[in-house]
Amino acid sequence: MIYFRTEVKRSGVNARRLKGDALKLLHAVGEQSSALSISLVHDGEIAVLNREHRGKDKPTDVLSFPLYPAGTATAAEGPERLLGDVVISVDTAQRQAAEYEAPLQNEINRLLIHGILHVLGHDHEKPAERAAMEAEERRLAAVIGMPWPYDDHA
Repeated sequence: MIYFRTEVKRSGVNARRLKGDALKLLHAVGEQSSALSISLVHDGEIAVLNREHRGKDKPTDVLSFPLYPAGTATAAEGPERLLGDVVISVDTAQRQAAEYEAPLQNEINRLLIHGILHVLGHDHEKPAERAAMEAEERRLAAVIGMPWPYDDHA
């Protein structure tokens, strides 16, 4: 199940497609019985969250809030396991999409993939972690039929 909310009206993001892609991504990572919360927000809201939770007083593109510690496989109590929250700034995604010359929907999906991987415990602080996470991002992009337009901009 996908729990979805948007604070960004008329953004050009296809919410139905985003939720469908999120379900495919959960299936691809073996979490088909789990739930995920996705929020689309403006830079102002994500900046507040970034300051409160990471101590960085600026907007960012995506924040993830896992409900379980990394590496744990705590079974759900009840009908579903809520993995956590992924919050995406549509404002930042729009700027990044323009920079990559990619459609906004693709950039939102790229950020969703990145956020899901963080919710599942992936990180990219160390080179080996970064390489593993990027490989998984590419694999998941292929699962939803999204081209990876970021190679020339790395």
